[in-house]
Amino acid sequence: MSSRKFGYGRVSSKDQNEARQLKAFKDFGIDDRDIYVDKKSGKDFDREQYKLLKNILREDDLLVIQSIDRLGRNYEMIVNEWKDITKNIKADIFVLDMPLLDTRQKKDLLGTFINDLILSLLSYVAQTEREKIKIRQRQGIDIALANGIKFGRPKIQKPDNYDEVIGLWKNKQITAREAMKLLNLKPNTFYNMVRLDENIKKNN
Repeated sequence: MSSRKFGYGRVSSKDQNEARQLKAFKDFGIDDRDIYVDKKSGKDFDREQYKLLKNILREDDLLVIQSIDRLGRNYEMIVNEWKDITKNIKADIFVLDMPLLDTRQKKDLLGTFINDLILSLLSYVAQTEREKIKIRQRQGIDIALANGIKFGRPKIQKPDNYDEVIGLWKNKQITAREAMKLLNLKPNTFYNMVRLDENIKKNN
C-alpha cells in the first residue's frame, strides 16, 4: 500500500479562519479528503479530527502542519506526540513554516538528534508565547478594572417599586407572575434579583 500525505490544521475557535492553512496544504499537493481541521484550543490532544487522523496514519505516511503551534501549545505534550507519531507509528512529519523540521530528511542518528533539538526549542517557544499572552491578558484586565472598566453583563437596576412589590409577593398577597408583571421583569431576572437581594441582606 502506497504512503499518503495528510494535512492537519487547527484554529482556536469557530470565529477564526483556517483558510491560510488549507491553502498551504493544497499548494503542497494534499487532497481535500486528506485534510483534517479542528476548531478547538491546543491545550491538549482531545480533538475529534486529530484523533481521527491519528488513527488513519500508517508507517511512511506524511503528516503536514503549518506551524508547530498548530499541533499544540503544551511543550511536553507536543514532544511526546511528535515521538509517538515518528517512532511508534513510524510516519513522517513536515512543518511548512520551519522546513528544517522534516523527519523525511537525515534519518541517521545526527539527523534525528537535530530534529529533536529543533522540535524541543520550538515547542518551548510556543508554550512560552502562550503563557506570555495569558499574562498580558491578565495585566490588561487588571489595568482596566483599576480604571473602573467593568466586565460581564451590566447590572439591572431595581425598579422603583421593587421593595413594595416583593413585600406583597412574600406576604402571598400577589403571585410571582403578578409580581414579575408589576416589575416588568422576566422570570430569570426576577428570581436572580430576589436571590441576590436576600444574600446581601444575610451578609449585612
